[in-house]
Formats: sequence, structure tokens, C-alpha cells
Amino acid sequence: MPYAEGDDGAIHYTQAGENPDAPAVVFLGDLGFGAWGWSWQYGALAGPCRVVVIDTRGASRSDAPDGPYAMADLVGDLEAVLADCNIRTAHLVGCGLGGAVALAAARRTNRAESLTVIGTPPSGETFDPEPLSPDPTDKSALRASTTSLLSAAFCEREDAPVERIVEWRGEEDATPAAREAQLAALDGFDPEPLYELTLPVRVVFGGADPVVDPEASRRLAEELPNGEFTSYPEASHLVTIERSAALNDLLLGFIESVADR
Repeated sequence: MPYAEGDDGAIHYTQAGENPDAPAVVFLGDLGFGAWGWSWQYGALAGPCRVVVIDTRGASRSDAPDGPYAMADLVGDLEAVLADCNIRTAHLVGCGLGGAVALAAARRTNRAESLTVIGTPPSGETFDPEPLSPDPTDKSALRASTTSLLSAAFCEREDAPVERIVEWRGEEDATPAAREAQLAALDGFDPEPLYELTLPVRVVFGGADPVVDPEASRRLAEELPNGEFTSYPEASHLVTIERSAALNDLLLGFIESVADR
């Protein structure tokens, strides 16, 4: 299993496709989530792209050093994985906390070709961690959290994925202590001034997101010089799952359009 050595621990990642001519896409997970969160995107993009999914420190198979973690720690973990994969630049795709890491990486490094941020806060103050914060040893709490992050219509229609997600979360999600250490990275998080982020950015959000106010996501897109927003009004926070087919098409089209520029 591939690991990159960060400053204070090993960061696990999964990759598919090693064609050096294919665009590299790196997925950055949400608060507390294991790599399962990108299961609906990994296979869909792994053919035309070189895909890397990072296990955030504290979750899944990555080490969980004592917290709190700073945003610089999470950006450093990203850079360690890119170096280990011999990837110079990549299209960064992040959800929630992972989207904030992508924004911070674009500010602090020259590693990003484009950003896709999904259900991502424009600042730490606009992020509500409560729906993401069950005890991973409590199956009923995991199920309640999962259904709160998906629309009622999806849960009524797709009960099997909900059960599968609950199982994955019990196996891969961060402990409460590690999740709190991750959450500390959002304390004081502010990607301003946004006018300096001139690379292409796609902001994606669900209209019923309980974690990040959709209007805050819309403002984020409007304030970015090359920001565009895509809304799925009936979806909740986990647009990656509810609207996976549409989102995967959007990602591939966006990456292709960036390459054409």
C-alpha cells in the first residue's frame, strides 16, 4: 500500500492510472471521512485521468498524530503525496474540509491546475461540523449522520447505498479526537483575498446542504475571478453520491476545458 512520509506521520493514498500524459486528479476528503467518500468518482475518472485519493491524516489508513492540526499540515500532506507520486501539478477536488485544503493549497503552492470545491466553506465561520460528527463506533449515530447528509428522496429511493456507507464509515472514519484535530485546521481559515486565486475554480453545492450555507458557496464562486458555480437544488451535502453521474461528467468536462486553455 502506498504511503507518503509527511512531517509527522505517514499519509496513505490510493491511485489508479500511471500514464504521465493523462491529467492528474487528486481527491481531498471531508471532515472525518475515510477514502470511501470518493468511491463514486474514483472508478469513473480513473480511465481518462490519473487519479489519487488521499486519506486525510487521522482517518482511514493514514497516521493520526496528536492534534490540533493546522491547515499548513494538511497542505503539507498533499504536497508529500504529490512528490511521492511524482506529480508536479494536479486538478484538486475537495469536499468540505478537503475543499478548504484545496483553496489553501492554491494560495500557498503552485501545485494546482484547477480546483473543484464541493460543499466547501468560504471561511471556517460558515462551516457547521455537527452533521459530520458521529461516533464511528455507534452504528445508529452513523446512520443518522449519513441520512442527514443526503436528501430524504435519495434515502427513500436508495437504501442499500446508505447501509454500505454506514459500514464504510465505521471502518474508515476518524475517531472523535482525530476529527477534532482535523476541525482545528478550519479555525481562522480564510482564503482571502480571493481575487488572487486566478486559476479555474468550479464551486459545487447542494441546495439542502446542512454543513455549508449554499448562499455562502455561491458568494465564494462569485468572488473568484475564474469561479463558476453549479447547484443541485434538491441534493444535500453529499452531492458526490446523490448526483454522482452528473458530477462525474462535470468533472471530466471541466478538466478537459482547463487543458484546452
